[in-house]
Amino acid sequence: MLFRSISSVCLCLLLGIQVLAQNSQYVWWNPQSAPFPVVEGQAWPKELKNPYDRLPARAEKQVRDVVWNLSNQSAGLMIRFRANSSEIKIRYTVGGKHALPHMPATGVSGVDLYAVSNDGEWRWCAGKYAFGDTITYDFKNLAPNDNYHKHGREYRLFLPLYNSVKWLEVGTPAGTEFMPLAVRPDKPIVIYGTSIAQGACASRPGMAWTSILGRKMDRPTINLGFSGNGRLEQEVVDLVAEIDAKVYVLDCLPNLTIRPDSKLGLTTEEIRKRVINTVTALRKKRPDVPIALAEHAGYTDEDINPQSKHYYVEVNEVLKDAFAALKSQGFQDIYLIPKEDFGQTYESTVDGTHPTDLGMLQYADGYEMHLRKILHEPSGDVSTTRPTTQMRELHNYDWEKRHSEVLELNSKSSPATVVIGNSITHFWGGMPKGPRAVGESSWGSTFGKNSVNMGYGWDRIENVLWRIYHGELDGFRPKQIFINIGTNNIGFNSDEEIAAGWKQLIEAIKYRQPQAQVVMMGIYPRRQQEERVAGLNEKLLQITGEADVMFVNPGKVFLKSDGKIDEALFSDGLHPNEKGYSLLGNAIKPYLK
Repeated sequence: MLFRSISSVCLCLLLGIQVLAQNSQYVWWNPQSAPFPVVEGQAWPKELKNPYDRLPARAEKQVRDVVWNLSNQSAGLMIRFRANSSEIKIRYTVGGKHALPHMPATGVSGVDLYAVSNDGEWRWCAGKYAFGDTITYDFKNLAPNDNYHKHGREYRLFLPLYNSVKWLEVGTPAGTEFMPLAVRPDKPIVIYGTSIAQGACASRPGMAWTSILGRKMDRPTINLGFSGNGRLEQEVVDLVAEIDAKVYVLDCLPNLTIRPDSKLGLTTEEIRKRVINTVTALRKKRPDVPIALAEHAGYTDEDINPQSKHYYVEVNEVLKDAFAALKSQGFQDIYLIPKEDFGQTYESTVDGTHPTDLGMLQYADGYEMHLRKILHEPSGDVSTTRPTTQMRELHNYDWEKRHSEVLELNSKSSPATVVIGNSITHFWGGMPKGPRAVGESSWGSTFGKNSVNMGYGWDRIENVLWRIYHGELDGFRPKQIFINIGTNNIGFNSDEEIAAGWKQLIEAIKYRQPQAQVVMMGIYPRRQQEERVAGLNEKLLQITGEADVMFVNPGKVFLKSDGKIDEALFSDGLHPNEKGYSLLGNAIKPYLK
C-alpha cells in the first residue's frame, strides 16, 4: 500500500510537470492585470463592482434589480490587442445559465475574435470552442503577419452577450509578440435599448447589431441594452446622461408596446411622456450631443398577424408625435430613424421579434446610414472614400500612438498651422516628433513653432479621412490647413478614385474647420511617376476650383527642365533630403499667413 501511494504521488508529480511544461509553451494575459483600461464598452471603468459589468456599482441601489442583473452581462464589451502568433487561445468562466432557449450558446456565452489587417481591413477568425466549467476557444492556423512587417496585427475580442464573465485570459505561444491595447479615446456611440440591442438572438457576439455598427463606424460603442427592460426609466436615463457620448441612440420601443397582458400599465400618453422626458434630460446634461430616436422595427409576422402590426404601429405613431413636439419646442440635433430603414423582412428574425444574423446586419446597415449623416462621416464606394486605420509601419513609429500624440498636442497648444500628409511630411520636422527630422530647420522657418505635423508614414487618403473623422481637427481653430496626400495611393488606385478621395477629404475638413484657409498642395514629383503626378495635380486643381479652396504646387522645385526629378534633392526618389526640404519650404512660405 505504501509503495502504491508513493507511486501515485510520483505519477501525479510527473503529470503535474508535464502540464506545467505544456502550459509554459503559452504566455497567458489577464486583462485585469493591465495598468490601463483595456475593456472597451464600459462607461464607468473605475466604478465597477465586477470587472466585466456595464453599469457602475452605485447603480445597484438606483435601478431595478432585473436591470442591475442584466448589466452584469458583458454585452458589447470588447478587448483589443496586437499579436504575431499563428495561434491564440482564450479561456474564461461565466456566472450564469443559458439565457434564451432560441439563442445559440455561442451567442449567449461565447466570445468572438476579429482581426484588423495592416491596411485596416476586417478579418473574422474561426475558433474551435469547448463549453464546460471553463470555456475555451482555440484559434489556430492564423497567418502571423501581413505583408509589411513581422509584428502581427490588431485583434478585437468581443465578449458574451447574455452571460457574465468572471475571469478571462488570452494565451499566445511563448516567444511571440503580444501587446494589449488601451481603450480608444474616441467618444462612444451610446445605445440604450432592449434585448435586440443587447444581442438577442445573434449567433455570436460579433454579430450583434451594436457590434457590427461599431466595426462599420470604427468607434467604441456602449451597449446599454437590457433584455425586456429598455423602458426609458429616469434612473437609467440619468446614468446614460453621465456618458460623454458622440451620439445617443434610443431604441426602447419594443419594450414599450401596449399589450393587454403587460403588467406595466402603459398608455400612449405615458410613452410619449417618457420619450420627451428622456430627450429633455439628455439635452440638459449634454447640450451638444446628437440624439437618434429609433422607431420600432416591426414584427416579421405582421403580414399575417394584424395584432402584431397594431402593436408596433401604435408606438411608432406615439414616437412621431413626441418627436414633433420636441421639434416644435426648438430641440435641435435630434433625429428620427424610421422603421423602413432597418429593412427587416420575414427572413430577419428567429421568433418574429429577435433578429437572426441577417436581421442584425440589416439593423446595423440602417443605423450606419443615419449615423454617418448625423456625424458628417460619409463613406463611399471606393477605397479612397472609406475611412480606415493602418498599421503598415511598426519599425519606426506606431500609427495609433501618433494619433493620440496629435490629439494631445492639439488640445494643449491649439496650433495655428496644420500640415497634413504622409511620410514626406512626417519626416520633415516639427511636433509631435517623428522617428527622424530630415529638415527640422526648414520646417521651423516655414511653418513656425505654433504648428502641428500631421504627417504619418505610409498614409493614404483614406487613412487621413479616418483621422479627420476621429478628432484630429476638433477642439481648436487653426488659421491654415495644408494638405499633401495621395502619393501612396498611386500604386493602388486609379486617378478617378484618388480624385474621389480628395473631394471627400476636402469636404470633411471644410465642415470641421470652416474658418480656416484650406490649402491643397499638389502631389510631389517622384521617380518614374512624374507624368502621372502631373496629370493628377491637374485633376486636383480642378477639384479645388469647384470646392473653392486654395491650390498650390510647390513640388515643382524638385523637377529639372526635362520634367524628371532632380535626384540630388532626394534620398530615395520619393523622400526629400535636407536640401530638398529647404527648397520645398521656400516654395511654400509665400502662402503662409
